[in-house]
Amino acid sequence: MNKKVLFIVHAAVIAALYVVLTLAANALGLANYAIQVRFSEALTILPLFTPAAIPGLFAGCILANFMTGCLPWDIVLGSTATLIGAFGTYLLRGLRVKWPAVLPPILANVLIVPFVLAYVYRFEGSIPYFMLTVGIGEVISCGVLGMLLYSILKRYRKYLFPTPLSYK
Repeated sequence: MNKKVLFIVHAAVIAALYVVLTLAANALGLANYAIQVRFSEALTILPLFTPAAIPGLFAGCILANFMTGCLPWDIVLGSTATLIGAFGTYLLRGLRVKWPAVLPPILANVLIVPFVLAYVYRFEGSIPYFMLTVGIGEVISCGVLGMLLYSILKRYRKYLFPTPLSYK
């Protein structure tokens, strides 16, 4: 199979999964506001398996944020947080212990999203409060669900992600 096509397919499938999981969380009232537990953020572990996850997560977050009615600055900044987190996870792929790979998306969201909540949406609350609420949601989504997803996917790595990490 053409490696470029496989890269695009992986990215597109990851983007679609991100959107579907965000819409599911949104239906439960968990995708936006001060307390967020986006199931889709568990997918930020995927850059450990494929670099295609980086553009896939970014595109998926843009689409999901647009589809859930986020304001333009939230679409830009929230998606950028996901992009930074995904790239950070990719950079940690060589570690023997995998749990630190969940830290970049948690930190990126904790450092960016609270300012969106305070200054774009003007929600009641302080930046430290939003850092706490976003952080708890990210620890659940990226840390707990992401590591659970990792432990399942590593068994099927050679079937789901058959090419080496490089698509060159």
